[in-house]
Amino acid sequence: MSDQATHIIPGQSAVSRLSELATSGLTTAVVVAVLIFLPLLLGGSWTFTLGLCFANSIGVLAVSLLVRYGGEVSIGHTFFTALGAYSVGVLDTRYGISLWASVPLALLLGVVFGLLFAWPSRNLHGIYLAVTTLALALAVPEMINNFDVLTGGYEGLYVATPFIPGIEMGLQRYYVALFMLVIVCLAVARLRLSRQGMALLLAKAHPAAADAFGTRRVWARVSIMGISGGIGAICGATLAFSGSTVSPGGFTFWQAIFLLVGSVVSFYGLSLTRVLIGGAFVTLVPQLLSASGAWIPVFYGLALLGMILLGHYMPRIRNAMNRKAEAN
Repeated sequence: MSDQATHIIPGQSAVSRLSELATSGLTTAVVVAVLIFLPLLLGGSWTFTLGLCFANSIGVLAVSLLVRYGGEVSIGHTFFTALGAYSVGVLDTRYGISLWASVPLALLLGVVFGLLFAWPSRNLHGIYLAVTTLALALAVPEMINNFDVLTGGYEGLYVATPFIPGIEMGLQRYYVALFMLVIVCLAVARLRLSRQGMALLLAKAHPAAADAFGTRRVWARVSIMGISGGIGAICGATLAFSGSTVSPGGFTFWQAIFLLVGSVVSFYGLSLTRVLIGGAFVTLVPQLLSASGAWIPVFYGLALLGMILLGHYMPRIRNAMNRKAEAN
């Protein structure tokens, strides 16, 4: 689940390459193990917040996947998160159906609407596609309110049906979100190692070569938008269950911007560790700055700038430290 491709360097042994892969997998395993036992040390409020962090991390992954494999930026992924969230909210509130049925429905709707959106916009690139997705983000709250008979309008919906009956809901909201994040990251890792994933990446990097192998760039763009939309819908479904409520205020234009910010902070990484960094920035930083009053935008901007600079210079700092260690 590493974000870096494995390159064969002359003189590098097979044992060394396997060691690098094992280290990445070990890091992910350690992070997951720590997160599993974390509720034993934290209070209920932190458990609730971390559940939202895991859900937002899935949304960050959806945006990053579109950038990495489609080469495009989306400012409208709140449309897909709203689809997933209201799939869970409506089935729970109206029919008492739990996540067992609503998550597959959310995934299906996300993929279908991703494909429906991608097909007419398949020839748009860059700022034109970004503005098109912006229209989605601006329309979502109004669409929710106009279908208030189903969505509950401004009042929203309350999600209370447990995933597994008999277990405390506070713990379920945390562990279900963590489980969803791990499953989605594993699925993306499998996609990246598959022939289909390689074909999608080739269509982005070398369209002519991909076309020669039978993979048209148009179909690759439409496919990756469908996959990204499906992951975005899972993010919304997880947010609905972890946050216990679904309302239009959770799917505004600014929420779409925050997902994009989380993707930038994680440097469009697709591993669990990377997307967790993006999700934590989106979820935790605003809460930590909540007491700063009018200075919140200033401090948030400085934190964003600091994270970007840190990520940019970290490889250079690491290389300098390695050279110094070798010299000693």
